Amino acid sequence: MTVYIDPPIWPGHGRLWSHLVSDVSFAELHDFAARLGAPRRAFDRDHYDLPAERYAQAVALGAVEVDSREVVARLRAAGLRRRKHGGQRT
Repeated sequence: MTVYIDPPIWPGHGRLWSHLVSDVSFAELHDFAARLGAPRRAFDRDHYDLPAERYAQAVALGAVEVDSREVVARLRAAGLRRRKHGGQRT
């Protein structure tokens, strides 16, 4: 099982956020997120949004640190990338 996380550089709601993804399946991603204690509401189309303070915990549980481009590349290669409705790029 491999789950990937990018650095917490994405601002929102007064915090910085990371993206947690799987390059295998959403089931794998949901399982990892559950072990991490991330709420299901943190799942957004093809990834979990994790606040910066959860980054180290995710890495300690086995998430592999990659940059944001690698997160998207892994999703696309696995066929798991889900774009926003309306054709907007993400």
